[in-house]
Amino acid sequence: MLAPVNPTTGERLPPVVGFSAEESDAVIERAVAAFPAWRDTELSVRAAALQNAASALREQAEPLALAMASEMGKPYREGIAEVEKSAWCAEYYAQNAADFLKPETLASDASNSYVCYQPLGTVLGILPWNAPVWLALRFLAPALMAGNTCVMKADPHVPATAAILAKAFADAGLGNGIVENLPIHNGLVADAIAHPGIKAVSFTGSSQAGKKVAALAASGLKPAVLELGGSDPCVVLADADLNAACDVITLSRMINAGQSCIAVKRVIVEAAVYESVCERLYQRFSALTTGDPSIKDSQALGPIARDDLQQQLHRQVSETLLQGARCLCGGDLPSGPGFFYPPTLLVDVEPGMTAFTEETFGPVLAVSKADDFEQAMQLANTTDYGLGASIWTQSADKAQAAAHRLAAGQVAVNGIVKTDPRLPSGGIGLSGYGRELGPQGIREFVNVKQIWIA
Repeated sequence: MLAPVNPTTGERLPPVVGFSAEESDAVIERAVAAFPAWRDTELSVRAAALQNAASALREQAEPLALAMASEMGKPYREGIAEVEKSAWCAEYYAQNAADFLKPETLASDASNSYVCYQPLGTVLGILPWNAPVWLALRFLAPALMAGNTCVMKADPHVPATAAILAKAFADAGLGNGIVENLPIHNGLVADAIAHPGIKAVSFTGSSQAGKKVAALAASGLKPAVLELGGSDPCVVLADADLNAACDVITLSRMINAGQSCIAVKRVIVEAAVYESVCERLYQRFSALTTGDPSIKDSQALGPIARDDLQQQLHRQVSETLLQGARCLCGGDLPSGPGFFYPPTLLVDVEPGMTAFTEETFGPVLAVSKADDFEQAMQLANTTDYGLGASIWTQSADKAQAAAHRLAAGQVAVNGIVKTDPRLPSGGIGLSGYGRELGPQGIREFVNVKQIWIA
């Protein structure tokens, strides 16, 4: 049984029967059987189906938002926004896939030589709980438009959300093996990856789990895209617009109660404005509240998704304080029901401290001081992760230098690190490999075939 828990109350939600190994194989085989017909379907027909999926998602926006609030604690307003962004992703690939997959002529000694992009087959998407609709769509939309069929293995803590999402695709005419939902325990994931019908794997989750998925996929010589954790730095230089920077840092860190891979985790501030930035962040953090995420007009933060994640976050905060950091607000483990954690601002955080080294998945921000731009770059890159990074400065030269020097898959200048269907997203190091979204994302799960004609 899949046994989700409401993180707002700590109470168990209705259990869902997970599929057996035999049922899992049957789901995959259904997707494999559907592949030839979907592969041969005209791109315009695939695009129409994705447009229908976008409409179906919008029709299911409220049920999806309420399911996410109940199963993983996402505030209702954020859930509605997530569904809309997911529908946009479907529309974006419906409108642009033909251009992204257009054959490219390359000069050679042939009378005609070119590269074409053909689907691989059935792709397994192993998805997390923290953005269960958006992260599904950024896997599904490009893979489907490329001509692959998809098996969606959602996190076992969000089965109702996954079921509503699967129904939306079925209502759009993308059922019957084209998009399949696979409600299984994590213990059956290795068997699913190893299934001979699975030709590629997309995984979003922790770095530790990503290593296991990568090894399993590699053992079958199956390509994989891994979007893993992050300890994303944000550099604030002395010439920055400090109010704008602190507004965006707070927004980035508090989206989904801080449970976002690309959220700012570490802020590195030039010494001349360090105390001023700390004070501004304190004012913003101390004004935030937590509350029931299902209340539609609430601006409060929701809970941490699970008890074990709440306990891990508090361990990281406690260790960092014992190591010499200061806590300006938050830092206390709530005693009431549910898995809430207060917005927590840690300052004077130095390299080697837990909150500097580990990924903190919750509303906890670590602030460090840098003597100058050079030391700020060094501290920002003192990490094994490399997902997102950002810098705030009015110097065009320093902004360009930082954009090239920051070791990350994407860099934002004077703005928030975010995912956008139009732009590729992914990481390096412990943050994974491969790219999702943009024209690069749709080419991850295709056969880049060279054709040479004498």
